[in-house]
Amino acid sequence: MSKDKLTGIAVAQHNSRDSCWVIVHGKAYDVTEFLPEHPGGQKIILKYAGKDATEEFDPIHPRDTLDKYLDSSKHLGEVDMSTVEQEEKTADPEEVGRQERIKRMPPLQACYNLMDFETVARDVMKKTAWAYYSSGADDEITMRENHSAFHKIWFRPQILVDVENVDFSTTMLGTKTSIPFYVTATALGKLGNPEGEVVLTRAAHDHNVIQMIPTLASCSFDEIVDAKKGDQVQWLQLYVNKDREITKRIVQHAEARGCKGLFITVDAPQLGRREKDMRSKFSDTGSNVQASGGDSVDRSQGAARAISSFIDPSLSWKDIPWFKSITNMPVVLKGVQRVEDVLRAVEMGLDGVVLSNHGGRQLDTAPSGVEVLAEVMPILRERGWENKIEIFIDGGIRRSTDILKALCLGARGVGIGRPFLYAMSAYGQAGVDRAMQLLKDEMEMNMRLIGVNKIEDLNPSLVDVRGLLGGHHASVPSDTLTLHAYDPLQAPRFSEKAKL
Repeated sequence: MSKDKLTGIAVAQHNSRDSCWVIVHGKAYDVTEFLPEHPGGQKIILKYAGKDATEEFDPIHPRDTLDKYLDSSKHLGEVDMSTVEQEEKTADPEEVGRQERIKRMPPLQACYNLMDFETVARDVMKKTAWAYYSSGADDEITMRENHSAFHKIWFRPQILVDVENVDFSTTMLGTKTSIPFYVTATALGKLGNPEGEVVLTRAAHDHNVIQMIPTLASCSFDEIVDAKKGDQVQWLQLYVNKDREITKRIVQHAEARGCKGLFITVDAPQLGRREKDMRSKFSDTGSNVQASGGDSVDRSQGAARAISSFIDPSLSWKDIPWFKSITNMPVVLKGVQRVEDVLRAVEMGLDGVVLSNHGGRQLDTAPSGVEVLAEVMPILRERGWENKIEIFIDGGIRRSTDILKALCLGARGVGIGRPFLYAMSAYGQAGVDRAMQLLKDEMEMNMRLIGVNKIEDLNPSLVDVRGLLGGHHASVPSDTLTLHAYDPLQAPRFSEKAKL
């Protein structure tokens, strides 16, 4: 054993709230003082007090988390891992069953659309990870409406147009991109794949699409930027920290590292109740959080609420000039849900808005992005403002027909999140690559079928939105996502001990 290294026995003695050491990636850390500040609560750290916590740490923390948030005096040095007692793992029947299902997974080529990835992922992901990715707020009505709203829009195809050559490239916030979608920000990528968000970075490069980097990524911001190649473009999604100096540092660092857009999330002054996530008992998590400081946040309500205690609920319109003053990046509001707020964004000189309800994870029965889009674009055109701001939407997009409907109505592009997570969780980068290629193949086919050969020719005359704007009472046909991929909501499951 090296004289410089700590022994497992020495670390194991520090296994209490009064003196808590943990091992991560072969190094020991004194986290005693950090216990009250841990965004995921003290309980999960104390579970690994005096032990190797790497396996628990990795899926939900960037590798630089301890360097960023733990004073260097608490970095105790390397541990001789041969002296660390290995806990005997008992076979978990659920995990054994999952591994068997992984062996029986359909081949990647059997996935013909984005819903197929979702169906496979539900079968092979860990339950806690599936619960976090797939959950929506409350009764999940908005989450389902995000997808079904597209079925209320019908095409009005034009015929006898020369569509031999189809070009679906476009420009979003000044960046030329191969197709009008971007990889939108989603949290905790390592829950689905041990490499995390960098998988999405590589696939985005290969398909020449833009990636939005999440605040709550499992990989660090710099890891994700380091994974880009050449002149690949990335945007930053920002949850605004209560400490504006931290926020300023994050924004300016992102700009210095080449980010080409700042997307400020405005629909999450508090994170919604994602009950599927809460029921999964995923209560002890941390993440790439730009915050610390003890507070009274209830961390028992699933991963989402545990990792979000730093978000500033006092964020308001009065802060927008400040954001514009600290960066030259285009500033976009992500999470706009009504016409009046789009108009105000134009008046304040913002570069764009994302019509979004956070994938149905915030306010249940909030409108779908495409419905708000259909309401707002005629008003922008009436005022001559349609070119003053770029309008994006996200939520429920699963087909290129969904993308085309949004563009016909006036969107510049769309964000896609969960489908790429599911593809990555089930099949890794090859899955994301196939998912993106499927969308491109669908795009070419459907542009031909509606009689358009370039994006600029998409216009409102190509769609019939009477079913969408007739209110929320129009009947919607069932589809594969509704029938096979969405989980039914579950009633509470009480333990036997709790029963009378």
